[in-house]
Amino acid sequence: MALDWEQIVVGSKDPEALGRWWLQALEWVVVNDSPDEFEIQPAPGRTPGLLFVAVPDPKAAKNRLHIDLRPDDQAAEVERLLALGASKVDIGQGESHWVVLADPEGNEFCVLSSRRG
Repeated sequence: MALDWEQIVVGSKDPEALGRWWLQALEWVVVNDSPDEFEIQPAPGRTPGLLFVAVPDPKAAKNRLHIDLRPDDQAAEVERLLALGASKVDIGQGESHWVVLADPEGNEFCVLSSRRG
């Protein structure tokens, strides 16, 4: 028996708006834009993707699962993501080699140190 990792499901108060934010942040493509869900992937058929679905409850605490992103240039990516509407957050990480940001709905994610050659 084999398993393929298809997607991560993200609960959202506005799935399309949050999905479009991540679409810009990751520079992926839309593969499903229906009234109930918004899905993006690195390219059509390339998984895992992100599926945004509506949930009635607001985010109330630190994420139990989050995304780590590894950029070529950490400082440039942090600035680009902040310009798109991310915000810096302190979740108790202290001094670290990564930067913790939150998307427009407050979901934390990390921008790791730049790639090594």
